[in-house]
Amino acid sequence: MRDGMNYRILLDSAKSCILASSVPRRQQFLIRCVGGSIDHRHRDMQALRSLEVDSQTVIRAITPALDPTRHKGQAGNIAVIGGCREYTGAPYFAAISALKIGADLSHVFCTKDAAPVIKSYSPELIVHPVLEESYNVGEEHKSSIASKVLAEVDKWLERFDCLVVGPGLGRDPFLLDCVSEIMRHARRSNIPIVIDGDGLFLVTNNLELVSGYALAVLTPNVNEYKRLVQKVLSSEVNDIDAPQQLLSLAKQIGGVTILSKGNSDLISDGDTVKSVSVYGSPRRRGGQGDILSGSVAVFLSWARQHILAADSNSNLSCKNPIVLGCIAGSAILRKAASLAFSNKKRSTVTGDIIECLGRSLEDISPAC
Repeated sequence: MRDGMNYRILLDSAKSCILASSVPRRQQFLIRCVGGSIDHRHRDMQALRSLEVDSQTVIRAITPALDPTRHKGQAGNIAVIGGCREYTGAPYFAAISALKIGADLSHVFCTKDAAPVIKSYSPELIVHPVLEESYNVGEEHKSSIASKVLAEVDKWLERFDCLVVGPGLGRDPFLLDCVSEIMRHARRSNIPIVIDGDGLFLVTNNLELVSGYALAVLTPNVNEYKRLVQKVLSSEVNDIDAPQQLLSLAKQIGGVTILSKGNSDLISDGDTVKSVSVYGSPRRRGGQGDILSGSVAVFLSWARQHILAADSNSNLSCKNPIVLGCIAGSAILRKAASLAFSNKKRSTVTGDIIECLGRSLEDISPAC
């Protein structure tokens, strides 16, 4: 009996020793894991800080002064290609944002069903009801109608400083075929193209539309970026070395500029990577990408004018106007989102952010 008791005492003592020794081991394991992740995050933050650009200096440099001798259209003539039966808000957000930033004219080329709705949102936009969807086109008429659509857009194309392709576009096959032709014509005319939303769906499946075109901008969100990486690089997204992967992706597509949206927006043209980490808003609302695409279109146009006028004497270290436009558009959206959230908190919607665009730009680059 005494031997049995002694055995149990020894066994309990051994268990206690094992448990006591295992606690530090578990703690050490957790410390190593947490420490490792902290180290990774710290390195990531350091890497992003090294890429951070002075966005306010960029905005001040490329924003044109208000000059009474200039005429209508010189501050930007932007066209949005998008808007169908289901989606009318997105093209409106992109087009009206361009005006709120300071463009003189903003057009929307949409389907006939979407046009009355978009026109009702604002008289400020020039709305062209010229696009068609499959349900409204017989098979035998597709070729002639596609030619007519293209001819209607071509009449205006040379007037535009930039196209925004994708907001509210939808995925109708006939409509996407027509938009593909519009993009090819814009490319032949050397018109910059900002691609967002369903435009990214179109481009991801037809990379030749933008491959090698240095005046193209892709603005993918997390999921759209993932699909691009899988399609182009045949790999998964690498968060540990995100800047290098973005650089490789832009280079692989032939030097297009990619603005990858995230906690920090990363921008690359295949030669360099820039980061914009201006604090925005914890409120994630649909439509912010549309604001971004319209804003980038305007700033991109202004940056091209600035670089041309400066004749290589610009004080900006980056000389690519497409990258400069992305930097400015990203920073202004973030600042506007922050202002809107400070006023509206959880009730912040896309329209609130749009209304803060003008003040955000004025704070950085006063008109007077």
